[in-house]
Amino acid sequence: MPTLTVLICTHNRRPLLEKALASLDRTRPPAGWAVRIHVMANACSDDTLDWLARRSGRLPLSVDHEPRPGKSNALNRALPTVSDDCIAFVDDDHRVDEGYIDAVCRAFDARPDADLLCGRILPDWDGSEPAWAHDTGPFRIYPLPVPRFDLGDTMTEVSPDRAIPGGGNLAIRTPWCARIGDFSTELGPQGHNLGGAEDIEWVKRGLAQGARLVYAPDMIQYHYVDGARMTTGYVVRKAFMRSSSVARIEGIRPAAYMLRKAAGYLGSAALSLAGHRRRHYLVRLAAALGELHGALKNR
Repeated sequence: MPTLTVLICTHNRRPLLEKALASLDRTRPPAGWAVRIHVMANACSDDTLDWLARRSGRLPLSVDHEPRPGKSNALNRALPTVSDDCIAFVDDDHRVDEGYIDAVCRAFDARPDADLLCGRILPDWDGSEPAWAHDTGPFRIYPLPVPRFDLGDTMTEVSPDRAIPGGGNLAIRTPWCARIGDFSTELGPQGHNLGGAEDIEWVKRGLAQGARLVYAPDMIQYHYVDGARMTTGYVVRKAFMRSSSVARIEGIRPAAYMLRKAAGYLGSAALSLAGHRRRHYLVRLAAALGELHGALKNR
């Protein structure tokens, strides 16, 4: 019987973790698969560990604790301990669709050639978000402060030159974890800061080694929408950090066009009277400066 571990790393977000675990307990694991959940608590100082020790759910649950802060440290501690055939990654601020685990297992069954799977990540909108979050016009905010990954309704192989998914909705055949190696501790978030891209770099490393990545559209997770992130200040900071991380991963070097691009966005922001235009250009300015920041680190 094939086996699957659902891995969740968490840091001081017990209420969100509770929702994530409740959604997993509502799923429908397929016949012929054994499924369990493993929670890696990362430098938790709230009541997460005490709550987990008391919790009981439908799916078997194991818990470990990584005292060194940083999601990459938590992942690097957890992965070597998994002996099951496959691992599915779920973030602690996600809830999964009721068909999620069935979709993961069926995709692995249907595609024995797939080493990694990725699925949809959709914002878990509740109606309290600002109107600009749904703007699709020329002055939309991108990337949004809530992750979204959606390649459509058809199962397809994802090549390295296509959109690379993050780790929030990823599954892997366990032997590939050792082949790819550790997650980068330089790129991963520590606590709830805005660092990231350690998962994208990890996936790219696997693809470079010949791993095959397949998009399974029925693997659906919903990302919690934090109202504190739906502010101009947050999206500006996030755009800076994301562009810096991407520049580092791609090995971009400093170039004059970066300064020209930043200057252009600065001028457009200064001349924009409408709030939605100014917000758009401020986010673009932050992304341009983040790219320069990451390029300078690569120098």
